[in-house]
Amino acid sequence: MRIAISEFMSLDGVVQAPGGPDEDTDGGFAHGGWSHPFFDPEVMGGAFDDALATAEALLFGRRTWQTMAAAWPERAGDPFADRMNALPKYVVSRTLGQGELTWANSTRIPGEEAVARIRKLHETPGGDLLVMGSPTLVRTLLREGIVDELRLMILPVTLGGGKTIFPDDGTLRSLELVSTVTSGTGVHVCTYRPAGAR
Repeated sequence: MRIAISEFMSLDGVVQAPGGPDEDTDGGFAHGGWSHPFFDPEVMGGAFDDALATAEALLFGRRTWQTMAAAWPERAGDPFADRMNALPKYVVSRTLGQGELTWANSTRIPGEEAVARIRKLHETPGGDLLVMGSPTLVRTLLREGIVDELRLMILPVTLGGGKTIFPDDGTLRSLELVSTVTSGTGVHVCTYRPAGAR
């Protein structure tokens, strides 16, 4: 399975709380919901549809899974929501128990086993293992070198600080831009793969 990352990102590299004011206020982050003014249903919505169409499973960190689990089940009847609800979901957590994973088709990956278990999924034949949000998890996957594709929706806004997906370990990682499209709201939807990847 390819590991594909899909993120809203500000020009200064922040991915924290694009969806709503209370999504993630860690560190006093006060700009939750910053992506809304720039959302373009045709281009950005199309990028999400494309990502979900090739996904065979979803992979989340705990906080993102909890946010999604609180929103998507009640949207049943919408084709995108129905696909989200039907796909297998893996959630990396040190604190949640399997019994707490009430969103359909969710399976816990214990935090201490995350890298090994995700490597096994990565080696399994199939479609994409799609990660949305989950910055702590994405940083780990990038650091471990097991990300096959980054789909970044780069929005024309700076946020002055917040969570990022990029490791700060001093390692140079070269990427190849394989596609880009610009929305009418000024968002660049860019797909990158590790340089030299097939």
